[in-house]
Amino acid sequence: MTTAFDPIVLGGRRLENRVVMAPMTRSRAYGPGTEPTELMATYYAQRASAGLIVSESIQPSPVGQGYPDTPGLHTDGQVRAWRTVTDAVHGEGGVIFAQLMHAGRIGHPSLLPDGLELVAPSAVAAKGRVYTHEGPKEFVTPKELSEAEIRQTIADFADAARRAVEAGFDGVELHGANGYLIHQFLAPHSNRRTDAWGGDTEGHIRFAVEVVTAVADAIGSDRVGLRISPGNEFNDMSEDNPAEIYGALLERLAVLDLAYLHLMEGPDTSLTPRLRKAWPGTFILNPFTYPDVTGPDALRLIEDGSADMVAYGVLFLANPDLPRRLASGGPFNTADKATFYGGDHRGYTDYPTLTA
Repeated sequence: MTTAFDPIVLGGRRLENRVVMAPMTRSRAYGPGTEPTELMATYYAQRASAGLIVSESIQPSPVGQGYPDTPGLHTDGQVRAWRTVTDAVHGEGGVIFAQLMHAGRIGHPSLLPDGLELVAPSAVAAKGRVYTHEGPKEFVTPKELSEAEIRQTIADFADAARRAVEAGFDGVELHGANGYLIHQFLAPHSNRRTDAWGGDTEGHIRFAVEVVTAVADAIGSDRVGLRISPGNEFNDMSEDNPAEIYGALLERLAVLDLAYLHLMEGPDTSLTPRLRKAWPGTFILNPFTYPDVTGPDALRLIEDGSADMVAYGVLFLANPDLPRRLASGGPFNTADKATFYGGDHRGYTDYPTLTA
């Protein structure tokens, strides 16, 4: 029987265990130009015993930023600053992927450099508010991306992936979940286009497929993972037929031999085994446990074959040496959620709160 503490080969890299540190927005890039800080290097190095660390969300371009003080990977200074983080993780024997996330319509103009507007597949505002330096503000109507702007956005993802490798990351995870740009293209609720980037199933999956393909071409498919969250309503999302959309998406991506697929499970767990069966490679599961945090009992998902690796969020915040504690059955520190909410302004990795 395979356990969480057996090694696994991921994209040609041997991981010491199958416990994943889930991506979690921390909003700690207080340095100039949204560059990572020494605090971030310490934070990730402390958790390097994870089989795999997936970083907080990193914007691939200035317009991709959705929250205050989130880091980027689109300047030379950011590359140099991220190198201190990856060196710290590697110095402790860890493996770390950079999560690339374009927030799309989720954000506020006050978070962007002067002159930039929020962009999205369609000019449809999300319901709700976003945290800014001036406090919560209502979401605004984004600008619909033109064909040329879509192409530039895809190129931005590929360029950020190259910078991630230059910065020492072992790979990248593309954020196609939780209501951000890639997810916005997938969902008819937020993508009301009638051109080749919307309309039918093939049109809705096109942006995701082209982003993944461009990044795989840029850095090698063995360095690329994708995160999805079918049916997740976070950030005012709605998907009438996720089985059709995500079935078609996985069929198109299966031939690329990616490092992994990372599923953030929602309340309807019936799609999980179908996606698991459809995906030929490594399958990472962030299981639905709301309102509880993901706990030690999730390890059975590896033992029964439901997943190859399991992602933990809140428990990793409170227990930097989580794999050791899981192996020994505890004890586990309890996360101070009040403090955590102050750290990323919204929530944590378990549905329905914010994951990076």
